[in-house]
Amino acid sequence: MKKLIIINGPNLNLLGTREPEIYGSLSFTEFLEKIKEKYPNADLDYYQSNVEGELVNKLHEVGFTYDGIILNAAAYTHTSVAIGDAINAIKTPVVEVHISNTFSREEFRHTSYVSPNARGVILGFGLQSYELAIQSFL
Repeated sequence: MKKLIIINGPNLNLLGTREPEIYGSLSFTEFLEKIKEKYPNADLDYYQSNVEGELVNKLHEVGFTYDGIILNAAAYTHTSVAIGDAINAIKTPVVEVHISNTFSREEFRHTSYVSPNARGVILGFGLQSYELAIQSFL
């Protein structure tokens, strides 16, 4: 069984109510229960924070003992050198995930400090982006 963690960054705690035309109407908690049932061969943990340093701390905490990290750093993707450095410093592979196609959005969202240190990037498939990332580890 693969030990995986999904780490979500700022504002993703509002999924289901935040801009449903972009992010859908399903809360992440509801989605998480569905994917835990769908992938019983994955030991799936979840963490969310709106605070950059807490995300760095979580990457350090799990980055040597888990089989995979699925990271949606949200807006920090485009601003956080610290998160990019944290990914580079750990051993556990990271797949960067985004619900929306960041390249179809504002110009500043076309830059990622996560991507250069990630095993791969999945974006634009809605919540299914997370499932594709899980499948990449299984």
